[in-house]
Amino acid sequence: MAKAFQRFLARPNSDPVKSIGMAALVAAICALIVAGTAVTLRPLIEENRLAARAGQMAAMLESVPGISDLLDGGGIETLIVDLATGRISQTDPTDFDQTAAAADPDRSTALPPAADLAAISRRENESLIWLVREGDEIRLLVLPVRGAGYQSTIRAYLALEGDLNTVAAFTVYEQGETPGLGSRVTEAEFRNGWTGRRIFEGDVILIDTVSGASGDFEVEMISGASVTSYGTIDMVHFWLGPDGFGPFMGSDAGECRILR
Repeated sequence: MAKAFQRFLARPNSDPVKSIGMAALVAAICALIVAGTAVTLRPLIEENRLAARAGQMAAMLESVPGISDLLDGGGIETLIVDLATGRISQTDPTDFDQTAAAADPDRSTALPPAADLAAISRRENESLIWLVREGDEIRLLVLPVRGAGYQSTIRAYLALEGDLNTVAAFTVYEQGETPGLGSRVTEAEFRNGWTGRRIFEGDVILIDTVSGASGDFEVEMISGASVTSYGTIDMVHFWLGPDGFGPFMGSDAGECRILR
């Protein structure tokens, strides 16, 4: 093997066989270096991604009036909900990877097209939630929601006020929508359009996106990005419905299990 390689190197540089062989060798070495670097950096990249996500949630919560002091006092609680039963799960939330659970057939449920309003195909069987309390009173319920936009999966946090029917805050933490159009779901103008909007009328989810929003249930549509805008509404309808957090929240916004 070594002698064959030496004979190969002894060929003239103008030899096409040597030129092609050296190019292939360099490409193979570079591929190995890139692959090795990717494997080495993967934990760091994931750590940075989670840190960025936590930072976005913290910024969202601190934007809600009166919540900052509660957070300083350690008033946020992380729980896991069994989405089928609506009950708090005994699963430890510390190392719970919700994205991995959604992709695992043993820990997720396939959704029939008629029920898949968010176009996510599979729904994890358990989900993280966050509660911000003031004494025994719940001030905020934060839910992770996701769904299909125009060209990507949009992932967001939806914070509901203590009545569980009023949007306290909404922030998208991951998306790959069209730059300058759908990507504006991350901008303050779109986020602020959710604040104060109502979700339910009785047990019916009425929140919607329209151009020229003015009603209690209306979120301003992003101009030129209607598909992305509808995607955010559809995912909220799904995750607050019977296949999402509906069993946890009860048949209407006043019956959340955590309040019973």
